[in-house]
Amino acid sequence: MPLFFIFFILSGFCSLVYQVAWLRIAMADFGVTSTMISIVLSVFMAGLSVGSWGGGLIAARIRAKKPSTYLRLYASLEAMIALSGLVSAPLLILGRDFVSGNSAFDWGSGSYHVASGVVVFIALFPFCVCMGATFPVAMAAVRKAFPEKSATSFSYLYLANLLGAVMGCLCTAFVMIELLGFRGSMLLAVGLNLSVAMTAFIMSGRLKRQAISESEIAAEAAGEFHSPERDFRLYLVIVVTGLTSMALEVIWIRQFTLFLGPVVYTFASILALFLAANYAGVIIYRKKYGNIILSHGNLLLALLTATAGLTALLTLLTADYRVPFSTGIFGGLLRVAAGVVPFGLTVGFITPLVVDRLSAGEPGKAGTAYSLNTIGCIVGPLAAGFILLPMIGERWSISLLAALFFMLTLMLLKGGRHTPTQGMISSSTLYGILLSVTVVSLLLIIFTRGYESRYPGSVVLRDHTATVIAAGIGWDRQLLVNGYGMTELTPITKMMVHLPMAMHKAPPVNGLVLCFGMGTSFRSMLSWGIPTTVVELVPSIPTLFGYYHHDAENVAADPNARVVIDDARRYLNRTREHYDVIVVDPPPPIEAAASSLLYSVEFYQAVVAKLSPGGVFHQWTDINEPYLLLSITGSLKTVFPFVRAFNSVEGWGFHYIASMEPLPVKSPLEMASGLPPRAFADLVEWGPYPTASEQFNAVLTREFSVTDMMGGESGAIPIRDDRPVNEYFLLRRYFGRK
Repeated sequence: MPLFFIFFILSGFCSLVYQVAWLRIAMADFGVTSTMISIVLSVFMAGLSVGSWGGGLIAARIRAKKPSTYLRLYASLEAMIALSGLVSAPLLILGRDFVSGNSAFDWGSGSYHVASGVVVFIALFPFCVCMGATFPVAMAAVRKAFPEKSATSFSYLYLANLLGAVMGCLCTAFVMIELLGFRGSMLLAVGLNLSVAMTAFIMSGRLKRQAISESEIAAEAAGEFHSPERDFRLYLVIVVTGLTSMALEVIWIRQFTLFLGPVVYTFASILALFLAANYAGVIIYRKKYGNIILSHGNLLLALLTATAGLTALLTLLTADYRVPFSTGIFGGLLRVAAGVVPFGLTVGFITPLVVDRLSAGEPGKAGTAYSLNTIGCIVGPLAAGFILLPMIGERWSISLLAALFFMLTLMLLKGGRHTPTQGMISSSTLYGILLSVTVVSLLLIIFTRGYESRYPGSVVLRDHTATVIAAGIGWDRQLLVNGYGMTELTPITKMMVHLPMAMHKAPPVNGLVLCFGMGTSFRSMLSWGIPTTVVELVPSIPTLFGYYHHDAENVAADPNARVVIDDARRYLNRTREHYDVIVVDPPPPIEAAASSLLYSVEFYQAVVAKLSPGGVFHQWTDINEPYLLLSITGSLKTVFPFVRAFNSVEGWGFHYIASMEPLPVKSPLEMASGLPPRAFADLVEWGPYPTASEQFNAVLTREFSVTDMMGGESGAIPIRDDRPVNEYFLLRRYFGRK
């Protein structure tokens, strides 16, 4: 049995590595959109579901007498999973090239999403099916080799899988990607999967079928092991636990970004804490109270589902900004742990309990039950991201999900199998506890507040991508996405446009702005009187244009204005247009999750493909870390032969100007004289200097040599899709590793 435990630790570890890598590779190839993320996660979970169900069906029909048959089948599944680490990324790239090169799939059409989904399905689904099938197949081997331990074999393997998943989450996010990149991390997982496959195949020849022991017969006579149940309410419980767990993960990201920042470590911390709590819940179930609750029917299970409802509501309290926690990363992690761990612990107890009740160790029934749990995992994030959050927001979404558990509690209490809880708790006490749980839950809903209440008088908009807040007055107006400040009203955002436009060898005839922000750069480019396209990922942000600019309505009505809701990089890959000037101002911070896709060598290659001959590209960054500044410079220099860099008009942040042709050297006066009247007025509108030539002079005199920069600090590597050094920085910053 310990060997199976080790197998599933490694299997859980590798599954997390693949899931993280697949999601990121797909985002780089097909766009960082909620739809694309949902497609990848849905394919992953659907594969697990089909594999769990199909694996259980196959294991039940084989009816082999020797455990070696099942162990060899398990080894074959692990070998197939290892193959995924070698072929999935090339398959996704081939699919991307096919979709991008086919005019039938227009960038903004539903056909593009369908085609992308088909590519992801072909590349990932078969391997996810193999992952899902490992549970029932391994259970079949355990049932033949260790029959006296098979009744709770699912929870045993589930425990090991969770431990591996926790380790995989922590190692992948905090260590492996920074050291090895995404493909290197997958290759490590390939090696581990192959090791499991080879060991399982070797051990299959040594594993003998054990006879049913006297202890097993005695245990069955004493009622220690039970027969599989067919109570439909148990199936509802298993679906709801999967649905709510995944839905809450989506909501938790929005809640806790305010305290931990929009970085990859935020999601990794939330997921690791939740999985670790699941692991602890399974341990408690197996070591302490599992047999007791199994033997008492639905009464105590009803108490557990009510507890799950209460603990699901805890993040309403811990994400309330008025509740005092210590500040900084440590305080943010405490908030997350206090809100996430109790629910994870409860669900970790419930899930194996219900699967064991439904299966009693039979692989086919366990496969069906776990398949239903995985179906819930598909529905949950889709419902949360596309329905609940846009319609009712974080707080009421959590409340509605918690209500599902209370509905389960009522269903479990109404009829069905109930065994008296002698020696544990009286019925009156049980109902008293349930009433108390309900009251506390209502108090949490009534008296807690969401982070948007921190900004009275603000405008709050929600969509499937983010929660957006427009707050403040005058120069203190803010734009917050999931609680994190994005930009401000500053003349720098005007210079982001006017500097590359004025440097163009001839008056530009069209332009592209990537990332809308407060709309300042979009407004500035339109002041040149040219067709201007702006691309924004979050649908709610452009609708707030009028909050920041008094003339927004007239600007938006300009026939030259065009707003596209899409991922910036995907738009570049799909559009057939070419632009004289392309400006990008990625959302801060530079460490934000997926931000490297707008700083990488591959991104700049996509930019070059859409620049007109002699076109000029502008990249803004406000990073002051020398290593990252060199990485960005190295990425640009890898693609563009001509790059210039300037400190901003306000003295912070950097403008990079890049082109495939030599950039003309113009004086401030020459640049100012080329401005159309509207552009001149726009540039000086917010100062800090009264004339356009003085504005340009303030920037041009702050130029620094890119060549000198690249000859400076050694060890900085260019940002690439596979090595996003700006996002994964823990070892570099805190342990000095480069």
